[in-house]
Amino acid sequence: MISLTSPVRTRAHGWPAGAKLAALCVATVALFAWSSLWVQGAVALLVLCIYAAPGPVFLRYGLRRLWPLWPFVVILLGYHLWIGSPETGAVIALRMVSAVALANLVTMTTGLTQMMGVVSWMLAPTRRLGIGTRAIELAVALVVRFTPVLADKGRGLTQAWQARAARRPGWRIVVPFLVLALDDADHVADALRARGGL
Repeated sequence: MISLTSPVRTRAHGWPAGAKLAALCVATVALFAWSSLWVQGAVALLVLCIYAAPGPVFLRYGLRRLWPLWPFVVILLGYHLWIGSPETGAVIALRMVSAVALANLVTMTTGLTQMMGVVSWMLAPTRRLGIGTRAIELAVALVVRFTPVLADKGRGLTQAWQARAARRPGWRIVVPFLVLALDDADHVADALRARGGL
């Protein structure tokens, strides 16, 4: 399976995962506290500079992970243009892109083991109450691991459709995509059972 972690090593890879996640929370709250278009634009530009700092490979890799946001940006801007408040639409779109880009930056520079260490630490109080947390930790790890895998399979299905038909695939790839996802889930369940389950 494919990880979300960047192939390019940066200084941020060595920073504690908990500190990065805490900074992400603070930055996201701050983004929602400001409603100025200029501030949101400046933050988006700053985030772009952070992506560009480690080099062009890291920048391309990061921007590729943000590309799926474009339909939401178009819908937001289109709707706010229609209701006559383009500035509000631009603020919301920039805020969304910046928040997702910062979250993506954290996952790109944090290994799955580090991330799960933070999740395990956060769930520690529930373990003292006698509540098992192993299933929750495993579920989080599977979501993080499967997200890029399913995204790649979705892209593969779309490309296969486009190679064979002139029309856009649209809803027609939903059923094959679900079959692939269920097949992967079956394989993972078999692997877990083979190793003793939960």
